[in-house]
Amino acid sequence: MDFFDKIGKIAIGSRLRMLTEKITEDAAQLYKSYDVDLQPKWFPVFYVLSQGEEKTVTEIAKEIGHSHPSVSKILGEMSKKGLIREKKDKTDGRRNIVGLSKKGLQITEKIEVQYGDLAGAIDAITQQTQHDLWKAVAEWEFLLEHKSLLLRVQEQRKARESKNVEIVNYEPKYKEVYKALNTEWISTYFKMEDTDYKMLDDPEGYVLNHGGHIFVAIYNDEPIGVCALLKRTDPEYEYELAKMAVSPRARGKHAGWLLGQAVIEKAKLLGADKLYLESNTILKPAINLYHKLGFNKVSGRNTGYERVNIQMELQL
Repeated sequence: MDFFDKIGKIAIGSRLRMLTEKITEDAAQLYKSYDVDLQPKWFPVFYVLSQGEEKTVTEIAKEIGHSHPSVSKILGEMSKKGLIREKKDKTDGRRNIVGLSKKGLQITEKIEVQYGDLAGAIDAITQQTQHDLWKAVAEWEFLLEHKSLLLRVQEQRKARESKNVEIVNYEPKYKEVYKALNTEWISTYFKMEDTDYKMLDDPEGYVLNHGGHIFVAIYNDEPIGVCALLKRTDPEYEYELAKMAVSPRARGKHAGWLLGQAVIEKAKLLGADKLYLESNTILKPAINLYHKLGFNKVSGRNTGYERVNIQMELQL
């Protein structure tokens, strides 16, 4: 246990596996000592069938939370031991119905004594511990069912990496990356249009010199994302969030969120009441981001792009 004390929680999988192996090894010895011809891995399938109702492989898999192939393999092993019997479903000849054989039913009678002794031993262990392992496992299963450990680790990574993302104001040295990042996503999903070329070829003349602003996301001294706050000649929407682009190689660092926040804060400082944007619903990650930033769908606005099929606004 010195290893686990040293390495800590990040070895939880290894520690649980060791505990499982230890219990499984004891379980195999228990079956032998009670003259029960079972393997520990068969137990969930055996127990379900021991309740007396015949079931399909799919029904067993669903009840015990195993995969269909896993249950099929276990049933094959149990069949070789003569513990189960199979027959065709009368209502659907393509399905097999599985039940315990006479030999399997005999084990259900013999194993009842083992159940009682095992339950007593586990209760004794529980009384000697400060924490209820059974309840703790149930809590972990519930939480991981709603959000996997993988997803939780990925969120931690994003949070850590996003701290190293810096949002800076546009400078002429970012002109090429501003154009390249936007050209990349537009050309991937749509086609470049005249307005795209005007805004990307001359960001100073089209955006900055008309009261707009451009922000750049920097990660490890490298520009990974851009976004513009465009000044509009529109009585309802004075400013527009436009030309947001994040390098596919840098996604997962919250650069889009940070760029969006920078644009929103700048619009507030400039006294804007509302912020407008245009997009396309095929860009699901972008649409999800806009919703998270607080944008809601609007309609009836004129657009200068063929690809636009959704318009959104944010009340500031």
